[in-house]
Amino acid sequence: MAEKELITITINRYAELQQIKKADGNHENEILDYFIKLAVTKVSSMGINVEDITL
Repeated sequence: MAEKELITITINRYAELQQIKKADGNHENEILDYFIKLAVTKVSSMGINVEDITL
């Protein structure tokens, strides 16, 4: 898999997790929060500013 494809997939995953969190009414969900933290870490490690893509 090319690096750009990996970046795109990772950003899309982060966006999907944000949409789930928003649709859930921002209720406390430790597992979802954990996955969002992982996605943030992955996206950040790729040099993407997470603040630019956060809902």
